[in-house]
Amino acid sequence: MDLIDIGANLTNKRLYSQLQDTILNAKNAGVVHQIITGTCLDSSEQALQISKSHPNYLSSTAGCHPHDAKDFKVSDQKLLEQLSQHQEVVAIGECGLDFNRNFSPQDTQQKVFETQIEIACKVNLPLFMHQRDAHKRFVEILSRYKGQFKSGVIHCFTGDKEQLKDCLDLGLHIGITGWICDQRRSAELQEAVKYLPLDRMMIETDAPYLLPRNIKPKPKSSTNVPANLPWVLKRLAELLNTDAEIIAQQTTNNARTFFSLTI
Repeated sequence: MDLIDIGANLTNKRLYSQLQDTILNAKNAGVVHQIITGTCLDSSEQALQISKSHPNYLSSTAGCHPHDAKDFKVSDQKLLEQLSQHQEVVAIGECGLDFNRNFSPQDTQQKVFETQIEIACKVNLPLFMHQRDAHKRFVEILSRYKGQFKSGVIHCFTGDKEQLKDCLDLGLHIGITGWICDQRRSAELQEAVKYLPLDRMMIETDAPYLLPRNIKPKPKSSTNVPANLPWVLKRLAELLNTDAEIIAQQTTNNARTFFSLTI
């Protein structure tokens, strides 16, 4: 089964230090394409360079995570626009709101999020978005731009059924990670995903984070890798009582269309 990992943090030192093995192992596990997440200007530039070194297998995003919003400068807007012109860059983000940790002030997060929505509208790229403990404000902001941005995906969705409905009403796609495999924390998500149409679903590892807890035998390392993406697929197939191959084919086709991939 061909799988696409729409969110892997290959610039993270835990993965970058063993990049070639990480890529080879993912290919051997059926992951036919990976999208490297950019979380600030530096990581977005690094993600682009890694993608250029593995043409047709890696793509990247360019953006500013809400944690880093406090460091976003006016000049960064132009730099993001310039990065977006490279064919390897397939989305603007990771952008959004995180009111859980508030590493950046909430008003700053909102301003930088809106700036990136406007960039996505201008350059006609989809949005790759993060939301944590900020659902109401997140929806309010996006609602003002409904119909203006090309498309958007909620990366690592962990919400409930009502939050899912709000996102679907905005026309968004939903990224499912190894969170769905965690029986301790994912009860609401496991229920919500039953209401997620397959044509709006994509899958991701968010490596090196969110190691799927259903991996057998349990790995010695807690570092998640893109090669673990089939375990996310396995859990989804169990929850939806659907053949894994059907979910794999649909989510892969969704990713190809959403990110305008040519692979």
